[in-house]
Amino acid sequence: MTTSDGNILAKLNDASAAEEFFDILGVGYDPKVVNVARLHILRRMGEYLASEELDGVSDADVEARCKAVLERAYEDFVKSSPIDERVFKVHKEAIAPKAEPEAPANFVSLDSLK
Repeated sequence: MTTSDGNILAKLNDASAAEEFFDILGVGYDPKVVNVARLHILRRMGEYLASEELDGVSDADVEARCKAVLERAYEDFVKSSPIDERVFKVHKEAIAPKAEPEAPANFVSLDSLK
């Protein structure tokens, strides 16, 4: 069900579930994928939309761009997993190399006592 009446961004803003985004934009989806990655898909869609210039663009063009970025974001998670895609900070930090803690200034190593 695509829509061409009214402001598409307002409709998306009023959506309360990931499935509503897909329905509003007329994007087909596998419920199994959305059930596992709903927040990740929407977050990725937001990242992709952030690079789009939508000021002064017709509502039909905004809808087309939103649909395209939702399809793109969804496909990211059809081909990969939320852990592999690392959209959220907690996942990004899970693979970040741990910095070696610095020894306190008053630290004496056991090797230096020999």
